[in-house]
Amino acid sequence: MDNNDYHSLATPVPMSSANNVESAIPTENDRHPSLTTIRPRRLRRTPGLRRMVRENHLTVDDLIYPMFVMEGENQKVEIASMPGCYRYSLDLLLIEIAECWNLGICAIALFPVISETQKDDTGTESYNPEGLVQQTVKAIKQNIPEIVVITDVALDPFTSHGHDGLVDESGKILNDPTVEVLVKMAVSQAAAGADMVAPSDMMDGRIGAIRKALDAAGYIDTAILAYSAKYASAYYGPFRDALDSAPKFGDKKTYQMDAANAKEALKEVALDIAEGADIVMVKPALAYLDIICQVREATNLPVAAYNVSGEYAMIKAAGKLGWIDENRIILETLTRIKRAGADLILTYFAKEVALMLK
Repeated sequence: MDNNDYHSLATPVPMSSANNVESAIPTENDRHPSLTTIRPRRLRRTPGLRRMVRENHLTVDDLIYPMFVMEGENQKVEIASMPGCYRYSLDLLLIEIAECWNLGICAIALFPVISETQKDDTGTESYNPEGLVQQTVKAIKQNIPEIVVITDVALDPFTSHGHDGLVDESGKILNDPTVEVLVKMAVSQAAAGADMVAPSDMMDGRIGAIRKALDAAGYIDTAILAYSAKYASAYYGPFRDALDSAPKFGDKKTYQMDAANAKEALKEVALDIAEGADIVMVKPALAYLDIICQVREATNLPVAAYNVSGEYAMIKAAGKLGWIDENRIILETLTRIKRAGADLILTYFAKEVALMLK
């Protein structure tokens, strides 16, 4: 090999395109152990080096903790399909929230367990100013005013049929009449002190209607976290066990999204942003990392992802059987969701992760 050959190997190669990157990689014809200069492993050699160049860092500030509240006193009931998750009566929920706050968790998402006697076909209990959600929000803000309280806006916990919307005689989900009820629900939650309302129903036009109603009622600072790309997923099963809110007939495929669609997700996100959403969300997370990535590229708004109950349950089940290193899988899973583009992650692992990261 003459001097010109050595010079050509040593000359820096511009890295502005995929072709340039490929041209910088030695081929079989010119590869020689002593001349290999491109060694990515150099920066993986020690834990310190790996930390220095790590691109994504999971922190407790990324986490929102979904929590379940029920009527009664001194009640803590484990959810069979979600080991380690509980339904709490308000008195014990406040204790649990205080522990979470002390661990650095700054936001919770509240979900109510409504008794059958309070359910009806139109979900009227959802906007009762003295209802379980409204009283819970007031108590939380009185006891731990700094924590961010996010309330769910959907009718399925409150309807006798278990759907997120009103239903006509033929079983059709009625969009616009449902939005009217959702508006009442959101305003009542804001009046109770919710920092953020989170419409999870997937009715058309509900973000704009809720934003307009909140502003008209004087709640201009109440934010909207929109479940913008919520898919009709089989991963929700344990959550419906937790709330006893599975639909009594049919399914939710006429309002939640088809799992095969990606372009539609961007359409839904764009509509919610135009209607006034402050944060957009993809649900579920783990099987929809491609959607999270595309949504992240499409907007500068914060992007949330929901690490849902089925994803949680699978990790817990495999961990219990000793098939996986549970803690490592939890951290890897949530970090990969963040790497895909999520700024915020709703996860039932929030308290465990806060303890790991402390």
